[in-house]
Amino acid sequence: MHAKSQTHKTVNLALFDFDGTLYPKDSFTGFIFFTLSKRHIVKKGLTILPWIQAYYLRLYPAHAMRPRLFQTMFEGISATFVENLVDEYAQKLIKQLDPALLKQLYLHQQRGDHIVLVSASVDLYLAPICELLNIELICTQTEIKNGTLTGRYRSEDCSREQKKLRILQRYNLEDYQYIYAYGNSEEDLDMLSLADHPYMMGENKSLPELKFEALRVRAC
Repeated sequence: MHAKSQTHKTVNLALFDFDGTLYPKDSFTGFIFFTLSKRHIVKKGLTILPWIQAYYLRLYPAHAMRPRLFQTMFEGISATFVENLVDEYAQKLIKQLDPALLKQLYLHQQRGDHIVLVSASVDLYLAPICELLNIELICTQTEIKNGTLTGRYRSEDCSREQKKLRILQRYNLEDYQYIYAYGNSEEDLDMLSLADHPYMMGENKSLPELKFEALRVRAC
């Protein structure tokens, strides 16, 4: 949990997971089917079929499956081809965001809170989503060389402990009065451990209450 200090603070930090939280589905798999042909997906998918089967049997973890799947599907694909599609995909996802979580995000914005999307999904389409929502982004970063997707990540898969580490690398939590965090799975537990007000989809019955009176300036 967010450690308290004796410093007066007036700004809050709100951390949102994406897949399964702000967005109710799997945006990563959806991105594959939105950008690539079915023929390409089937052809490439057959080459990693044992890993796909193991993943669905819960024998192969998601944080290992994502980079393998991304490399298999996108290695050698033109970056321009993908970039020409990401804005359309982002607009599609924006229309499908969870209404309650999106309302909560807007409430944080109206209060002047600092809002960050923290996701294991990739920057290619999350960056335009965050531009549309006017929020900041921490996510898995992809590599492009000579105008082509290499299929590799420029960062670690941004899940589990990586979420916590990346948050702490970018933000000084002592600058904030309260930390809010929203997640839906065990991959979010490290991020939620930073929060004064953690919210786990499916476990907590109600979202954290956000008051609109002037934030209290207090000795923490």
